[in-house]
Amino acid sequence: MALDQLKAFLAVVQDDPALRQAISAAATADDVAQIGAGLGYSFSGDELLRLSGKRVGRVTVRKNDLPGEYN
Repeated sequence: MALDQLKAFLAVVQDDPALRQAISAAATADDVAQIGAGLGYSFSGDELLRLSGKRVGRVTVRKNDLPGEYN
């Protein structure tokens, strides 16, 4: 189940400062899902966004609203 995978990933994130920094630098929730996939976890960016504002272990999932660039 993807939610279990996501929660397991977040449990790893809480104890790995380098991983926290990598996901903090990610531009989108899908980018975070790609980082998770690289570590063997299977969840989508949409599933991550559904946890926005919730605390999982010692990690609080927050959606960052970054303004886009316009030319």
